[in-house]
Amino acid sequence: MQITFASYNIRKAVGLDRRRDSDRILSILREMNADVVALQEVDRRYGRRMSVLPLEAIHEHTGYRPVPLSMKPDSLGWHGNALLVRRDFELVEAAPVPLPVLEPRGAIRADLRIEGHLLRVIGMHLDLSGLRRRHQVRSVLSHVAACSDPMPTVLMGDMNEWALHGGCFREFDGSWQVLAPGRSFPSRRPVAALDRIIVSRECQVLGTGVHRSALSAVGSDHLPVFANLDLPKK
Repeated sequence: MQITFASYNIRKAVGLDRRRDSDRILSILREMNADVVALQEVDRRYGRRMSVLPLEAIHEHTGYRPVPLSMKPDSLGWHGNALLVRRDFELVEAAPVPLPVLEPRGAIRADLRIEGHLLRVIGMHLDLSGLRRRHQVRSVLSHVAACSDPMPTVLMGDMNEWALHGGCFREFDGSWQVLAPGRSFPSRRPVAALDRIIVSRECQVLGTGVHRSALSAVGSDHLPVFANLDLPKK
């Protein structure tokens, strides 16, 4: 069972040309054609926290549906984090993941059933502070450990970690595979692999990469990253 996962910090759909263009972000999502996408900075930061990607446009112009987790009526996710999944994927459960924060950060979880396979996905956007990032990763791992049904798990998002192997990645033991799809920030001339995908050991990694295109080069200050995985048998 091969599934493509992607993570993209869309910076509230404001591109390097300083235009807020939700249609451009949706076009980039169609270019990637991933099965499960974790988005960061999908809601405006102040006021009603409105989503910058209209729900109607997602339904009309993509093959995705957002995991229903909005804590505010006009938001798409939780603290700017949203998960998009193929419409034929069954949602078993969804929940916010508590994080210790000083600034608006968050993580969300969705348990999915895909052709009989169970899969857990967590999208996150971690803090700028190195110490707080480590605390947040511990909170995510504690949340996963406390879930009643263990299953193959994919964690992904903007980790805000400049170190390739150290920093908050030290919190992951041998039961996890920390993937570095490539340099994704800043999008024009990327020098840092801030956007990461971490998968549980039972998942087979078929390939990873950074989605580079004419649109993604200007759509946000981050480039999308992806990983192709082979899920274990039922």
